[in-house]
Amino acid sequence: MAAVALNGVTLGTTSQAYLESKPVNDTKVLISDLCRQFYNLGWVSGTGGSITIKVHDDSIPKPQQLVIMSPSGVQKERMLPEDMYVLSPTGSVLRSPSPKPYPNKPPKCSDCGPLFMKAYEMCNAGAVIHSHGIESCLVTMINPSSKEFRITHMEMIKGIKGHGYYDELVVPIIENTAYEYELTESLAKAIAAYPKATAVLVRNHGVYIWGDSWINAKTQAECYHYLFDAAIKLNQLGLDWSTPLHGPIHSGRIKGRFVSVKAGTVDPDNKSKPAPRCIVLDIEGTTTPISFVTDVLFPYARDNVERHLSETYDSAETKDDIKLLRSQVQDDLEKGVAGAVPIPSNEAGKEKVVCALVANVESMIKADHKITALKQLQGHIWRTGFEKNELKGIVFEDVPEALMKWHDEGIKVYIYSSGSRLAQRLLFGYSNYGDLRKYLSGFFDTTVGNKRETKSYAEIAESVGVDRPSEVLFLTDVFQEAVAAKAAGLEVIVSIRPGNGPLPDSHGFKTITSFSEI
Repeated sequence: MAAVALNGVTLGTTSQAYLESKPVNDTKVLISDLCRQFYNLGWVSGTGGSITIKVHDDSIPKPQQLVIMSPSGVQKERMLPEDMYVLSPTGSVLRSPSPKPYPNKPPKCSDCGPLFMKAYEMCNAGAVIHSHGIESCLVTMINPSSKEFRITHMEMIKGIKGHGYYDELVVPIIENTAYEYELTESLAKAIAAYPKATAVLVRNHGVYIWGDSWINAKTQAECYHYLFDAAIKLNQLGLDWSTPLHGPIHSGRIKGRFVSVKAGTVDPDNKSKPAPRCIVLDIEGTTTPISFVTDVLFPYARDNVERHLSETYDSAETKDDIKLLRSQVQDDLEKGVAGAVPIPSNEAGKEKVVCALVANVESMIKADHKITALKQLQGHIWRTGFEKNELKGIVFEDVPEALMKWHDEGIKVYIYSSGSRLAQRLLFGYSNYGDLRKYLSGFFDTTVGNKRETKSYAEIAESVGVDRPSEVLFLTDVFQEAVAAKAAGLEVIVSIRPGNGPLPDSHGFKTITSFSEI
């Protein structure tokens, strides 16, 4: 049992005194206030929807904090603090509200309880919101067979944890059941299958949203509802919310009936091989000359690493970069990797730490190590270069036209590179043909896996939402990457560009010298 100090006395969190303490009562007040706000937003009308918040206490680890939960079947906008349930960290009811006279129903803890507890258990959440907002219901009905909601290039995506404007937000959709508690297993499976998600939609029902704190959960809930509403309205206008430019939905007529035709489907009158639903592009040697990376980007990072680390040494971002580099260098030292030198502790002083970091980074760049620690730091250095106009991204002349063509055809395009996602966005955002990010649906880097491993491509195919890996076309100049992608079931084309390395004889892959050949 967790313990907490109250007025100088150490108490168990289930003690009578703690159950009546200020942190517990404040959380009850907060839930009743939030439910009135949510009622006005249409999220908890008709006694539907619910909210739960953990009792925050710095002296208690989050998994051991008490849980406050709203009751079920009551007018959410009229709830008072004394109507709340207090639960143990494992979900046992520690305190129930007193019954109220007719016509109020006898008190009952939220039917969402098992789902709330599952989100606490699996996501280490601090608060969970269940909304019946109409937009969260309707957005699941646009495509009754879809198992996901996807949207990109919308400002409010930035309000979702771990996402930026150029990212693709993916929210899993589970099927509704007659009773709320019956959703628990499918919710758990969705959370496990989508570890980055902070919400799960329930078809024809609503949405569950969680966050690290009640503020984070509320902020995300507001952003999710905005994005759901935007998707509905874009759909009404005949626009595709899931693509970067939100252009017209590609449509056709089959047997006199108007239907939406997605990229990758086969027209009944056209027996040709279907187009891919998604295209994944490598950068070096595919969209961009290898020489740009080796002769421009790498030297810029090498020549500016000392300046960058010295100028930003105390920033949170650089502290995180240094932490990753320390871990990587320690691993390299244990493995006897050539060029790795020990990094002194912070107590040795900034200059000595930076000097050791520079030596290691220069060695990593020289050996072309494709590791996350290096790529992340390089991305931050390059960002400064692009923002100061000291760098300009280079792509082959056939690339912009192809990106526009694929976008107009409804084909989603992603980037997969050993460079960090930040570096990828910079290259295409500051390219010699302007900002090309509006044609790209997302970015993958080595955090998804090594580019020469089959499981990396299987993960990408799973992430982009296709039914079969063969609906994804991967373009690369590296034979080993092509082999790995093919083993995962992707269609593969090898790019032949000036300066690219030779391919093995009888490699067996289709090759192109320009995207116009696709």
